[in-house]
Amino acid sequence: MRGKNVIKVAILLGSTRPGRKGEAVAKWVFDLARQRTDAEYELVDLQDYELPLLDEPIPASAGKYSQAHTKAWSAKIASFDAYVFVTPEYNHGVPGALKNAIDFLHVEWNNKAAGFVSYGSAGGVRAVEQLRGVLAELQVATVRAQVWFSLFQDFENYSVFKPDAAKAKGLSTMLDQVVAWGAALRSVRTPGD
Repeated sequence: MRGKNVIKVAILLGSTRPGRKGEAVAKWVFDLARQRTDAEYELVDLQDYELPLLDEPIPASAGKYSQAHTKAWSAKIASFDAYVFVTPEYNHGVPGALKNAIDFLHVEWNNKAAGFVSYGSAGGVRAVEQLRGVLAELQVATVRAQVWFSLFQDFENYSVFKPDAAKAKGLSTMLDQVVAWGAALRSVRTPGD
């Protein structure tokens, strides 16, 4: 599916940690998503943007970015209608790099949809709980369905990603919701947002 009316969904890999497990998880999500014909899916690796600790002197809500890395990040995030956040859970919460990347921007997130794929010793669900609150402040509508992976059950020897085949159905349900909400929220955004 291609064209100007197609929904664009970012699969956003939210960990920059060396040896991260998120690459395998995000690739699994992307490989299954791109088999669908309802949207354009793109894998966006936060690590590729090399964002420092928030270094913009003016709050993101003003939209007046001074740093080249912020402008590149802004253009990438603004180009999507919806997001699937692939996130680990660190110390019962969101990875610092992901929270930092979210905080760099404001209007680029507004009136869009998001879903979650998480992983960790408790499935990453506490990171998702925190992300839901953060994204609500940015006017991102988060869908109910989510996919989570246990380090104990979905990673052989805690390192090799081997997801339960049943998780693909959950991913399909979550993507159905993300695409539907992403399409619906387009009507809320004004041209140029």
